[in-house]
Amino acid sequence: MFRDAEALSRTLDAMDFDGAEVIVAAAEGDASLAALRAAQSDVIWVTAPRGRARQMNAGAAVARGDWLLFLHADTCLRPGWRAAVDRADADAAINLGCFRFALDSPSPAARLIEIGVRIRVRLFGLPYGDQALFVRREAFAALRGYSDLPIMEDVDLVGRLRETGRLYVASEQAVTSARRWEEDGWLRRTARHLRLIVRYFAGVHPERLV
Repeated sequence: MFRDAEALSRTLDAMDFDGAEVIVAAAEGDASLAALRAAQSDVIWVTAPRGRARQMNAGAAVARGDWLLFLHADTCLRPGWRAAVDRADADAAINLGCFRFALDSPSPAARLIEIGVRIRVRLFGLPYGDQALFVRREAFAALRGYSDLPIMEDVDLVGRLRETGRLYVASEQAVTSARRWEEDGWLRRTARHLRLIVRYFAGVHPERLV
């Protein structure tokens, strides 16, 4: 994460981590987290060069669990989320899981986007990082984690993991802040996402997509 201390603070305060090891991976030089780090002494804090893939790899490197759950700063899981990971763990063929995407907005546009995400996951088996991906540690290590990409690092990882195992889609929600859609415009931001994913699968390198 980078300069998103307010969203992270809300997530840390709101979530029940159910005994899980909590690691925050932040960008080097992000001074905005100083007060939060002092207040959250039970959290493991790591830093890495700026870039989501680099930071998530840094967090995974110090984690000790059999499963790694990657949670964006502005996404929160409902109580009982741990049961989804346990269900995935019971099937050795599953190496990747995700939660059901939801937005914290009452807008009808939010409901349409949620439906679109469910269709994408059902038809193409393609969840994004804002669905709180959870990955079996052995599978993650075998693939050497996230590729060092500036964007689409989650799509790349999902694609590689699905070559070696199954995807589990949990019914429990991962609730993401709608702030970016509200700031950019529902249609504009959704259209931007669609353009990016179409260009990526058309072979445009992530460096150019940025």
